Amino acid sequence: MLLVFDIGNTTTGIGLFQGKKLLADWKIKSDREKTADEYGIILNCLLEQRRFAPEKIKGAIISSVVPPLTPVIQTACENFFRVKPLVVGPGLKTGMPILYENPAEVGSDRIVVSCAAFEKYGGPCVVVDFGTATTFDVVSEKGEYLGGAIAPGLMISAEALYLRTARLPRIEIRKPKSVIGRNTVTSMQSGLYFGYVGLVRHIIARISEELKGRPVVVATGGLAGLVVGDLPEIEHFEPDLVLQGLRLIYEKNREIGRLEK
Repeated sequence: MLLVFDIGNTTTGIGLFQGKKLLADWKIKSDREKTADEYGIILNCLLEQRRFAPEKIKGAIISSVVPPLTPVIQTACENFFRVKPLVVGPGLKTGMPILYENPAEVGSDRIVVSCAAFEKYGGPCVVVDFGTATTFDVVSEKGEYLGGAIAPGLMISAEALYLRTARLPRIEIRKPKSVIGRNTVTSMQSGLYFGYVGLVRHIIARISEELKGRPVVVATGGLAGLVVGDLPEIEHFEPDLVLQGLRLIYEKNREIGRLEK
């Protein structure tokens, strides 16, 4: 079995694969204060709760946008499962040319979801990842990573309103019944929700103009479910896209992944 880790700023997604089949997935808080032993105990508990034997783990791969957590998860895998995880970055084959001015600047999660989307839907395609930040990643018809856009996520936007104003409350993000809010909370919800829908639609439209054609648009990320219903441009919703991409990249680098401790 293969363990995959998507270490994000807010949460860490974990997937367990048997071949191409995703057997289980979990989300835990990305806590920089936890030690490798603490993460190892958490992983063991998650596996045992679903009755998966830890000794069956034969490989692991990590995508991380939180550098301090990467070696912690690596050590946890080495100590508890006796496998040396691969880390998405320089030295790993992705099969996707990176046309960014400085390829090292691209978050590994952006490359992972782009590889998964191109593998499944071909190109050109756009992946909209609704996470702590909302990212737009563009892949050419030939399978080249062209770049994209980064916007504040819905939660960041809502929190900024609360923290940077004297009288606005912290609110639940949800779609209000009307765009015309009749109180402070629904007015804020309207601005956040419909404003965000407009942001996403406009960026997709501008990307399509620059590509001179309509790309396949794929949504993923923890907050995607809140807004995809009002985004007709989005053709596919793939909540496990990053986990599937990690599995694909592991398969391309299987020989390295066999170097177990």
